[in-house]
Amino acid sequence: MSGDKNYSHGPVPISARKGGLALTFVMLGLTFFSASMWTGGALGTGLSFNDFFLAVLIGNLLLGVYTAFLGFIGSKTGLTTHLLARYSFGIKGSWLPSFLLGGTQVGWFGVGVAMFAIPVGKATGWDINWLIGISGVLMTVTVFFGISALTVLSVIAVPAIAILGSYSVYLAVTGMGGMSALRDVIPAQPIDFNLALAMVVGSFVSAGTLTADFVRFGRKPKIAVLVAIIAFFLGNSLMFIFGAAGAASLGMADISDVMIAQGLLLPAIIVLGLNIWTTNDNALYASGLGFANITGLSSKTLSIINGLIGTLCALWLYNNFVGWLTFLSAAIPPIGGIIIADYLMYRHRYETFDRSKMRDVNVSALLAVAAGVIAGHWLPGIVPVNAVLGGALSYAVLNPLLNRRRTTNPEMTRA
Repeated sequence: MSGDKNYSHGPVPISARKGGLALTFVMLGLTFFSASMWTGGALGTGLSFNDFFLAVLIGNLLLGVYTAFLGFIGSKTGLTTHLLARYSFGIKGSWLPSFLLGGTQVGWFGVGVAMFAIPVGKATGWDINWLIGISGVLMTVTVFFGISALTVLSVIAVPAIAILGSYSVYLAVTGMGGMSALRDVIPAQPIDFNLALAMVVGSFVSAGTLTADFVRFGRKPKIAVLVAIIAFFLGNSLMFIFGAAGAASLGMADISDVMIAQGLLLPAIIVLGLNIWTTNDNALYASGLGFANITGLSSKTLSIINGLIGTLCALWLYNNFVGWLTFLSAAIPPIGGIIIADYLMYRHRYETFDRSKMRDVNVSALLAVAAGVIAGHWLPGIVPVNAVLGGALSYAVLNPLLNRRRTTNPEMTRA
């Protein structure tokens, strides 16, 4: 365990815990993502000024509360999302959430690489395949150094993104003649408010489920809670605003097109690269932890392998896999709900990971995931929120019914 600086098979020791500032930069690096800007662009062209801000604030507040719960549990126990899932899903049962979460993050890594390479290639005439190869390798190399590299990269990227994004908003507002003109913009293709709210929450609910992977390094649970709320309520909201302002003023939902139209080609390339780099490294880091839970191998080695796979498949993933990744993401929110429900019901079991008694497979958790997916798709309201609550409530009902003698003949698991 001493050589595993990612602590992928056990809790993070107190000696390796970090302060709130470092974790804030890491989590902002996760939420500062171009996809959120593009979603913000879609909302900026589909909602009125007031409805846009209402959807963004409500949606990201819901994300902040959800991730704060998971962040508290992660910091309190020092465990990854995947090790936490062993308590509710069982030792081998946790392989399902690890596969879904890990596989989805590898997929989004490849999509992210292509999201950088394609617009840059079109704007500059550079070969897209070379851009994919170089950027994918660079993003993969940095993840080898774990949470420390994520912190350093985020400290550089977060201020740069914030400054350029703010300047882009300034250009958009002044170009339209001021805030009053922006408020008066009539949506060309109106979006239903509930759909907009679902887009905001859905934009990061999958990555948000992995919050424990990062804030488990926090020295105190209350710091982890604050970091999660700042990252998802403040950070993600900024990304939507950055994307929406340019979209509303220029009629373009793609933030890279907006910045190029504003004469910010070189800054756009740099910031787009940093923007995707920080999120992609977080995705690779989390994917390595997920597959480490399944295989027992080093998460660093697995992260490197995942990065190479994502890079080689980047164009194919970008062109063919986004719909499948979205489908997979529908099964992820219930996982977070189940982890939260299990902790609230049986938190005394989380005090000592090495000696905790766990089942091999907990069928009630698997059924609760299915119930959460059904709730997300079929109940009226906000799809990701319904999925989280559906999974949590189903687990709270099913687990006591199906496991009346929970500790009978348990299997022991160790880090």
